[in-house]
Amino acid sequence: MFSLPLRDGARLGPLEVWHAEEFAEHLDRAREHIRPWVGPAFVTDDLDGARATLRRYAERQAGDGARLYGIWRGGVLAGGVMFTHLDAAAGSCEIGCWLEPSAEGHGLVTRACGALLDWAFTSRGLHRAEWHCRADNDRSAAVARRLGMTLEGVRREAWPYEGVRHDTQLWAVLAPEWHAQAEKSHL
Repeated sequence: MFSLPLRDGARLGPLEVWHAEEFAEHLDRAREHIRPWVGPAFVTDDLDGARATLRRYAERQAGDGARLYGIWRGGVLAGGVMFTHLDAAAGSCEIGCWLEPSAEGHGLVTRACGALLDWAFTSRGLHRAEWHCRADNDRSAAVARRLGMTLEGVRREAWPYEGVRHDTQLWAVLAPEWHAQAEKSHL
């Protein structure tokens, strides 16, 4: 099975339909923590919803689109990263992430997203990767910065949550920028 070590025994691997029970248990631990920051269709409330989310991503991956990967820490699903959008013909993608509180602060998301970006730019030949987050999500913006992304703008009141509209930030990195960073880090 595909599995990429991240750090401190954590690993990154495909999050698939057969993980539905484990995903539902993870969402029980993470739901209230991630709900303000991720799309409402992602944060399901039961096993059937978890299975439907995983199936939706599996179908998109089969069509060469969105993909979903889990982060396991100590053998327990603690979060994940994803291509929320991938359009090979246009040469672009959007990546995202989520973590339960116990997994925060260990650099797992930055490493996992770096692996996704490396694959997108090196293996798939994409040109542009985007990161969208609520403007008040400092942790998410910090990951975008660590990934070498540039803040390109703010979409005003683009994110509705519990009756309030929040601004969202659009970050991006281009393939030449990513490759230049990779070269510098190997020096």
